[in-house]
Amino acid sequence: MALQSCVNIKKEWDIVGARQMGRDIAREMGFGTVDQARIATAISELARNIYLYAGSGKVCFEKIDTIEKRGMCMIATDAGPGIVDIGQVMEDGFTTSSGLGAGLPGVRRLMDEFDIKSAKNVGTEIKAIKWLR
Repeated sequence: MALQSCVNIKKEWDIVGARQMGRDIAREMGFGTVDQARIATAISELARNIYLYAGSGKVCFEKIDTIEKRGMCMIATDAGPGIVDIGQVMEDGFTTSSGLGAGLPGVRRLMDEFDIKSAKNVGTEIKAIKWLR
């Protein structure tokens, strides 16, 4: 896996930039329009969480190309306050903002693999993968 590229998230407009870059990479890799939309939606959610809760961070994209399968990996990282109760934020409908509440459970449903690590006052790393069918 080679690091593809990253978008720093510092202002609200960076969310759009991350979404667009992710969609472009997905299109280049051959994902269909439905999966491109799923990937773009997941990126928006991850980038928005960085912007709202951590203030800054980054979303990086990697192309995965193995003998068995191809896919796209997104890694969202920040050095924010961390998530105190991961179980709670992974419950459907839980929200701390005026968002739709789809949040991280929505990202988990949109993607094929999802992993979250977070530590109080250290930050959060979320890794999500979508496999090409």
